[in-house]
Amino acid sequence: MEIAKANLEVFAATLLELARQDSDLLVVTSDSRGSAKLASFAKAAPGQIVEVGIAEQNLVGVAAGLAAAGKNVFAVSPACFLTARSLEQIKNDLCYSDRPVTAVGISSGVSYGALGTTHHSLHDYAVLRAIHNIVIVAPADNFETREAVQAAARSTKPVYLRFGKKPMPHLPRVDSGFELGKASLIREGIDLTFLACGETVAPAYEAAELLAREGIHCRVLSVHTIKPLDQAAIWQAATETGRLITVEEHSVNGGLGEACASLLLQEGIPCRFKIVGFPDDHTVTGNQEEIFRHYGIDGTRLAMTARQLSEKQ
Repeated sequence: MEIAKANLEVFAATLLELARQDSDLLVVTSDSRGSAKLASFAKAAPGQIVEVGIAEQNLVGVAAGLAAAGKNVFAVSPACFLTARSLEQIKNDLCYSDRPVTAVGISSGVSYGALGTTHHSLHDYAVLRAIHNIVIVAPADNFETREAVQAAARSTKPVYLRFGKKPMPHLPRVDSGFELGKASLIREGIDLTFLACGETVAPAYEAAELLAREGIHCRVLSVHTIKPLDQAAIWQAATETGRLITVEEHSVNGGLGEACASLLLQEGIPCRFKIVGFPDDHTVTGNQEEIFRHYGIDGTRLAMTARQLSEKQ
C-alpha cells in the first residue's frame, strides 16, 4: 500500500478549504494547533481560530456557545483529554443541548506511545456510545478523512472525529463513495470478514492479502462510523462469510467489537466471532507500531487469528 499524508494534515487542509467558503466556520483549540497541523490554517484564517489554552472543559463550552450563535464549530484537542476531562461538557453542552459541534480527538488510541496509559485514549468509543445524540467516526485513510470532515461540517448534530498521528496508506476500495453510518467495502471476500475502524483497517487489509495467498478470501470493511453502526453491512457479512473478526485501537470493552457482538446476538445471527483490541489492563509502552504488534494488531498476527477462527468447528 502506498503511504500518503497523516490524517491530520488532510484534516487541516480540508478545514481550510471549507473555512475559505464559509466565514462562519470556526476552529477552537486547546493548545493543540501545532499537533493538529493547524498552523497554516491559523496563518491563512486568523479570524476563524480560537485558542483557549490547556482548558479542555472550557474548549467544549466555548464551542457549544459559538454553535448556539450560529457558527459551524470544530473543537480540537487530544482525544485522551477531550473525551475524559470534558465528558460532562460533551454530554450536556453538546449532546443534550443539541449543538452541532464537531469534537475532534487528535493523537488518539496509542498514538502517544511511550507516554503511557494516561495519554492513551482507549475509552472514547465506549463512553461516547453511551451518550445519546452523537455520531462517532474514525476514518481509515486520507480519502475517508477528507470525506468525514466535509460530512461533519454539514452535520446538524454533534460529531466526534478521531484521528491518529502517523502517515496513512492509500487503501484500495470497492466502494468509491463515503457516507456517515455506512461501512466502506475495502476488499471482497467470502470466507471471513474483518470489521475494522481507523488505523486498524490497514493491518486488517494486510492480513487479508496474506491469507489470499493461502486460498482464504477475506472481506474487509472499514466501519468508519462506530455510531450509528451500519447494521445491514454487518448482518450481510455475518450471513455471507460466517466468520467475523473486529479490529480496533480501543479497549475490548464497549467499542466496535462489543457493538457488533450485541447486534448479532440480539438479532440471532449465528457466526464465529472474535474481538481484537486492547485488554482490560494498563497499556504497555513503546511506539504505536510496537504496541500494535504486542496486542496482535498487525497483518501477520491478524492472519493467524483468522486461521484459528477458521479452524474452529
